[in-house]
Amino acid sequence: MLTGGPTGSELMNAGTPVVRRSPARPLLALCRNYPVSLLVLAPYGAFVLPIAVYYDNPQIGFILRLLGFALFATILVETVMLRRGSFAEFQRGLRAENSAYPKLFTIARIVAVVSMSADIAGAAAGRGTIVTQVYQVTTLSPVARYTALVAGWSVLAFALLAASYLGGQARLGRVLLWTSGLVLASLAQAFLTTISAYLVNCLSFVAAAGVLLGVLKVRHVAFVAVVLLLLWPALFAERNEIRQRHGIQVSQELTAGDRLRFDQQVTGAAQFDVPVDVGQPGVLGMLRYGLVPRVLDPERPQLSTGQRINETLGGSSTSVYTFLTLGTVYFLEGPLGVFLFYGAMAGLVALLLRSRRSPGPVRLCLLCIVVGGPLTWSSTYPDTVIGASQKVVAALPIFAALWLTRARPDPDRRTRTEAGLPVGSPH
Repeated sequence: MLTGGPTGSELMNAGTPVVRRSPARPLLALCRNYPVSLLVLAPYGAFVLPIAVYYDNPQIGFILRLLGFALFATILVETVMLRRGSFAEFQRGLRAENSAYPKLFTIARIVAVVSMSADIAGAAAGRGTIVTQVYQVTTLSPVARYTALVAGWSVLAFALLAASYLGGQARLGRVLLWTSGLVLASLAQAFLTTISAYLVNCLSFVAAAGVLLGVLKVRHVAFVAVVLLLLWPALFAERNEIRQRHGIQVSQELTAGDRLRFDQQVTGAAQFDVPVDVGQPGVLGMLRYGLVPRVLDPERPQLSTGQRINETLGGSSTSVYTFLTLGTVYFLEGPLGVFLFYGAMAGLVALLLRSRRSPGPVRLCLLCIVVGGPLTWSSTYPDTVIGASQKVVAALPIFAALWLTRARPDPDRRTRTEAGLPVGSPH
């Protein structure tokens, strides 16, 4: 993980590198070297397994076996691809790479404004609402179609904001202020669409990527999680009320507490002979959904693997169901699929973090796309893999803007930044 050493603000104001010794240093080194393993383990250690123990779930062994498959793959790959060199050297290289883009914070704010505006406008126009998913509506208004082109920019905005902080171009307070705006936009999107997953996925992503990149501290994430758990019953009731106003049938038996039984979601896959074919897209279908914008392919059907899983389980087409990411991969691909999927994700993250030099803003954007998509613990596979491909396509204009505004190589500047010396004033 990219946490535990000198922060961006410390490096901005220091004349020499600052390396703090801490009793937690071994733990921080573990976080840095095994980021995907910890991203996989954290939600199960914090939520799924404690809930399973509290309710005395008889299939807790199944959860542990699945988690073992995934962790065996991630630990194996991350151990093979361990990075040599000290954390301080890596942090200085991170600052040097991201300080080479003088307009980085400006681009980050533009992307954030476009993202927030598009998410809210698109949801208001009917994009991604529960009504369009339930009734398979594919003919949407021009606003909904064109805002879909930048649907993944919130992830990119956060990545660029974090890169601005790591590169010494923005103070942490301003980065957190803009991040709060992204979260509030996802909250508005959740209420407009009556789909709480938008907010849950946004918060999960910001927490994971924020800790990974050193923007957030674990205790801050824990505090927010507790607050959300306390607010969840009210949010759940409001969501159901809005759905009923739109004519969507809501189960009166499912309570807010039942909705938090993540352990039951995972163990629901234990009763099936896997892998199960529910009609999920194959390789060509994934390429079609992932690489071709809907504005160029308006007639393709809505993609909802969760809906198809619910129908396979005997439910209706007006609801969705998943086994969380880990359980869904097992359900659709089997144990070998779990090993290969998480091994591939660990390898990809290791390449983005450790390949050659420290990552600049483009690689940080790609890293956040992976963390906010396939590695989100409560999302649906393979929809998130397709969504990651869509986000990469949507990010091409941003990558072009970064390339055009990158500063020309300056050996003296690079020497100063790698030494931890200030090269400019933060915004």
